[in-house]
Amino acid sequence: MTNAIELKGIWKRLDSFQLGPLDMLVPEGSVVGYIGENGAGKSTTIKLMLGLMRPDGGTIRLLGHDTQTMGPKEKQDLAFVFDELFLPGEMKLKQAETFHRYLYGDAWQTETFRALCKRFKLPDERAIKLYSRGMRMQLALALALSHQAKLLLLDEATSGLDPVIRDDVLDILLEYLQDERHTILISSHILSDIEKIADYIAFVHEGRLLFMEAKDTLTEKYGLTSLSKEQLAELDPSAVVGKRVHRFGADVLVKRDLVPVNMELEKATVEEIMVYMIKGSR
Repeated sequence: MTNAIELKGIWKRLDSFQLGPLDMLVPEGSVVGYIGENGAGKSTTIKLMLGLMRPDGGTIRLLGHDTQTMGPKEKQDLAFVFDELFLPGEMKLKQAETFHRYLYGDAWQTETFRALCKRFKLPDERAIKLYSRGMRMQLALALALSHQAKLLLLDEATSGLDPVIRDDVLDILLEYLQDERHTILISSHILSDIEKIADYIAFVHEGRLLFMEAKDTLTEKYGLTSLSKEQLAELDPSAVVGKRVHRFGADVLVKRDLVPVNMELEKATVEEIMVYMIKGSR
């Protein structure tokens, strides 16, 4: 299997925070939801991939190329959407298109860009600084998907958007994935969005990658249950991933294979798994 992203021993020190060492392999044609609390290292990881920061150690390969030696042609295969649109606010739609057409040359797809702008109903004659947040993110996505990129990196791109616009964005991403050569890594605090489209979940906490697993395997591996204090005391401690203690006992995230087979368990969402794991590590 070909990997679109290969991180090996990557680490970066930022004041008192350190990301890594981190190893992660992302198969081509997949969607990875990159999750974690604020300050866990998600944005730092993406900036290291894009060369906006230099790692203190380790190697990064994107689409088979070492990022330290990637040239302009190889970088055209990369696209990104951040939580802000980094274009002059005075620009209008046509100027943004012209800028990117010169930037990407033959790779630029005018028809794709215009079709996406029409689909998003982006106004032609309004300055970008007057766009709503949703419009700016839609424009960023239209620009990212209009130069034949094979790897799309999204960092909190759907945060702050209303549910209708978020759903439109997810539809566009799923259409992008119809090409089996296309890969997406998306970080978001809206884990319901991640759950809708991700094949794999990668969870980073305090700069360390706790796991990267297939989403379906992950939700089958853990379960939620409510236990009395006495029941909790009888449970194998290694089965407990995290718990919320209350006066009647505790709500507990457990490993299914380490609890009695007759114990009633509810399916845990990705968000619940993340929250209970963070609480369990404190």
